[in-house]
Amino acid sequence: MDVLLIIDVQQGVMKATHYQQTQVLANINRAAAHVRQQQGRVIYIQHDDQLGEELEPGSSGWQLHSVLQPAKGDSRVRKTACDSFLDTELAFLLAEQPVDRLILCGSNTDFCVDTTLRSATAHGFEVLLLSDGHTTAERPHLSAAQIIEHHHWMWRHLSLPEGRSVTLLTTDELLAVTPDLQPC
Repeated sequence: MDVLLIIDVQQGVMKATHYQQTQVLANINRAAAHVRQQQGRVIYIQHDDQLGEELEPGSSGWQLHSVLQPAKGDSRVRKTACDSFLDTELAFLLAEQPVDRLILCGSNTDFCVDTTLRSATAHGFEVLLLSDGHTTAERPHLSAAQIIEHHHWMWRHLSLPEGRSVTLLTTDELLAVTPDLQPC
């Protein structure tokens, strides 16, 4: 079974300054619909901040981005660190069924997406990253496009134990293949 993790796509995280935001949001919705159609599971990861901060639980900034299209059977996991596995119920939810592939997308490339990807490989998952399904904002030293390009290169060249892998693919490529990555 495929499991799609949608990381931190929240009102207070996804600002107008995020790189190719409109297309990324559309790709996330397309991927979620595809995974559900293939009897997979969709899990929304939401970051919790402290009281009074932008991602305070229950606040408008903490809510999922208004463009997302969650379905009734989707799950939600709350976290307080960049790693979606750290001190959360994510590993427990993933242990409830056989996970063939863990598909990642979301925001921010250089923080929570990267940390969760590395943690997922450490937990033994085959990881697929939607190369057009994650985004970030400009940083003082790098453009968002440079950050994304850098992380794509790093993820392709991670040194991982035998049997663990990270595969980057576009949303169109995900939609065009069956769960075992063989063309339809």
